[in-house]
Amino acid sequence: MPDAAPKAALCVRNLRKAYKDVVAVDGLELEVRWGECFGLLGPNGAGKTTTIEICEGLTVADSGDVEVLGMRWNADAKELRQRLGIQLQETQLSEKLTVVETVRLFRSFFRRGPAAAEVIALVQLGEKGKSRVGSLSGGQKQRLALACALVGDPDFLFLDEPTTGLDPQARRQLWELIEQFKLAGRTILMTTHYMDEAERLCDRVAIMDHGKAIAAGTPRELIASIAAEQMVEFSAGGAAQALDVAALRRIEGVREVHAENGSVRMQVTELHQAVPALLDELDRQGVPLTELRTHSASLEDVFVILTGRHLRDE
Repeated sequence: MPDAAPKAALCVRNLRKAYKDVVAVDGLELEVRWGECFGLLGPNGAGKTTTIEICEGLTVADSGDVEVLGMRWNADAKELRQRLGIQLQETQLSEKLTVVETVRLFRSFFRRGPAAAEVIALVQLGEKGKSRVGSLSGGQKQRLALACALVGDPDFLFLDEPTTGLDPQARRQLWELIEQFKLAGRTILMTTHYMDEAERLCDRVAIMDHGKAIAAGTPRELIASIAAEQMVEFSAGGAAQALDVAALRRIEGVREVHAENGSVRMQVTELHQAVPALLDELDRQGVPLTELRTHSASLEDVFVILTGRHLRDE
């Protein structure tokens, strides 16, 4: 990083992008600091991919300002392409080329970077070097796409849902590669639908909905912002229609109650007090439990509380 480096690795100011039938990004404000992994969270259609494609120089914004590594796409496109690594949500690689040929091709686009064999070893595809891309599994193709993003020795890495569709083992292998890149002091902007992924990899996150950032901070800060230590979820089957939700809200330590489709979610501050009181109240109302779960408040709970929608909703 140069001595006169800009304050942030990525600055997005009042960004807007509209298509014929939808406003994808609506006045977005975003800042990614040097050397951090920053996560964009939100449901499908929230504007995450459009935002990241504008930052990557793949899509032109209608208005607003984007500064990447102190540069802008309209003036510094050639230099930016040399310093960025990009893994798209769906990377289409030639299935007839081998792994080595593919990485060598991408390496030829950059002035600097490690040898193809080094990057292939890094993503644990050494045994597949002579295999054609078309013969690789989904996880292997994702690792190959990451190798193509890393082969230019980038200062800034963009990852758009890098582990979607992968099995748990393949996901964790990619996590380890991303963590290695981060430990080297590089900067990452990633989108993801997986909260365990965001909590493990991201220093800070922003939650997007309807093209705007509705909350931002560290995962711990966002979880603390809902002021609820635990979540209680229960189902009452067909008796749920007779449930007096207002009475549940009056239970000591209960901050919020949301009932939908026979299931109830409660934010509570004192689990050991709230659960017995809940059971007593349900018994008083004559409502039988069919299922009861508790868990510590999570990023997904933050999102549901802020927007009323689950992260994986279409």
